[in-house]
Amino acid sequence: MENWSAAVVAAHEGSDRPAVIAGERTVTGAQLLDAAAATARWIEALGLPSGAPLPALVTTNAGTFALLLAGAATGHPLAPLGPKLTVHELTGPVRDLGGHLVLHEPAFAETAGELGRASGARPVPVPALAGDGRDPLSVPWPDSVAVYLHTGGTTGAPKRVPLTQRVLARRSELLSGLVGFGEPGTVYATGSPVHHIGGLGNALVALSAGATIVAAPSFSVGWWRELKALGVTHALLVPSMIEMLLAADALDAVPLRTLVYGASPIDPGTLRRVLEVLPGVRMVNLFGQTEGSPLTCLTPEDHLRALRGRTELLRSVGRPVPGLDLRVENPDETGAGELLARAGHLSLPGADGWLRTGDLGRLDDEGYVYLAGRTHDRIVRGGENVYPLEVEQTLQAHPAVASAGVVGVPDQRLGQTIAAFVVPAGKPPTAEELHAFARARLAGFKVPAFWYEVPALPHTGAGKLLRRQLAAWHLTPPQDLKQII
Repeated sequence: MENWSAAVVAAHEGSDRPAVIAGERTVTGAQLLDAAAATARWIEALGLPSGAPLPALVTTNAGTFALLLAGAATGHPLAPLGPKLTVHELTGPVRDLGGHLVLHEPAFAETAGELGRASGARPVPVPALAGDGRDPLSVPWPDSVAVYLHTGGTTGAPKRVPLTQRVLARRSELLSGLVGFGEPGTVYATGSPVHHIGGLGNALVALSAGATIVAAPSFSVGWWRELKALGVTHALLVPSMIEMLLAADALDAVPLRTLVYGASPIDPGTLRRVLEVLPGVRMVNLFGQTEGSPLTCLTPEDHLRALRGRTELLRSVGRPVPGLDLRVENPDETGAGELLARAGHLSLPGADGWLRTGDLGRLDDEGYVYLAGRTHDRIVRGGENVYPLEVEQTLQAHPAVASAGVVGVPDQRLGQTIAAFVVPAGKPPTAEELHAFARARLAGFKVPAFWYEVPALPHTGAGKLLRRQLAAWHLTPPQDLKQII
């Protein structure tokens, strides 16, 4: 099927199975479709120009899914935005979306009001979830836009990315096979936000597969412990959440079939502990971006290979997903270059059909992909290429380092040199200790020249490291920035 909305209707029409569970409210498939049809009539009454998107400050719940289905049906695609962003950060995307209105849940009324004054868009509260039993939800054309998402914007203004019905349908078919969303009795839990591809994208796949979605405004150990009673079988977490649940002795509170993770690699020791408390759980690591997801997958079999001695596989993001062509453009002497991808489930490919991902990576002889960072993150130190991700992963292997951020900074003689920002784990290490640790594992030109101790690293709302902020700290150190000597 080449139409995502049609797949959702086919999966839930007339169904009394739960489609979405959020807090104490459970909405069946039939109720969700009825509410979406009523919401479509509400959207049409807003009097928007043809094709005008719906920027929205919303969370993951049944009302948002009804709004998304309704927006797709009426030709007014929903465009969820990050409610935690500032008005300054939100103004550009709202204007880019036409600046007609901004939908909002009650909790974000104040932000929506300020945003309206700044952008000229009219704040409109989202309607309460309710059906009226009238005409059924209409199904749009396969090439129409179902939803808009925005890139993280770590290097400039966020870019609007259209996800068409056809792209979502192909993505749903692919991911259902990789993760098993189509298995009978699937209940999928996510605490990821609806304005991120990881949060919204996987939920849309689960919805079209007929699975039940258990949503939450945010992740917490308490929320996780409550999931067992709901029969959760599949969940999406990031490694830091997994570590938190293991530390709280809570991961096995939910007898999962499949645990999906992303954003960063998982430590071999952590993987062993997961499989000890959840024997038989299928571990899946997905890598992708807003324009194209997934690109690669580290399968359950790959994770078992890693535990049998191939631990280096856990530093990879797996191999290209079925049906996807991947190549490395202009590789350097290490084999790293920009990753280019081509497949039917990708958005915004170039005129040649290839999506330029902006990610740097290398392929090994078995086709596993090892990331080296972003194209704009690459450091050229005295003519030698240095990839910050490699240096960060090396430093984070030090027992006294909780996390690290590495960035290129200006140098009169070399053009660029390297600054490292370290979050200590316990007693802070010295620069001499860190230098020796790095030099034993890396070539001399990859070892940082500047070392800083910080309480935390700056990240975007999507969890991406803000390297430009680190570079600014080096040039103009804030008062609480401590240089390690």
